[in-house]
Amino acid sequence: MSDRLALAAIGVAAFVLAVLELFFLPMRLDGTLLPRVDDLPFPITVVLAVVTTPLLVLAASRYAHRTVGAVSPLLVWVGTLLLFGVFGPGGDVVLLNDWRTLVLFAGGALPGAIAVGAHMGRTAGAGDDH
Repeated sequence: MSDRLALAAIGVAAFVLAVLELFFLPMRLDGTLLPRVDDLPFPITVVLAVVTTPLLVLAASRYAHRTVGAVSPLLVWVGTLLLFGVFGPGGDVVLLNDWRTLVLFAGGALPGAIAVGAHMGRTAGAGDDH
């Protein structure tokens, strides 16, 4: 598989994960889909973002020859959240107006940025141009 095709597949995975994480962010422990526990918010997709976003960046860094390629999954993820969150399907605003949205952005962007920094440190240490 070529490097560009691999980076494109990783970008598609980042897009799909961002959409799923955004649309399932409002899940609650209300007895409908999950067990009933006082109707508490249950943002499990934040955990998914914390785990998958840096993994996508690390996977992209294997195929990218420059830092731009390594950071592309993070940019796709943030861009998708903003695009679908503000201009959602049918023009609906999908972003929640509470703490869960902030935690989702922080939970995906911060570990992803740390992974980008690790990639930049490795490439700078190897004498490679970034």
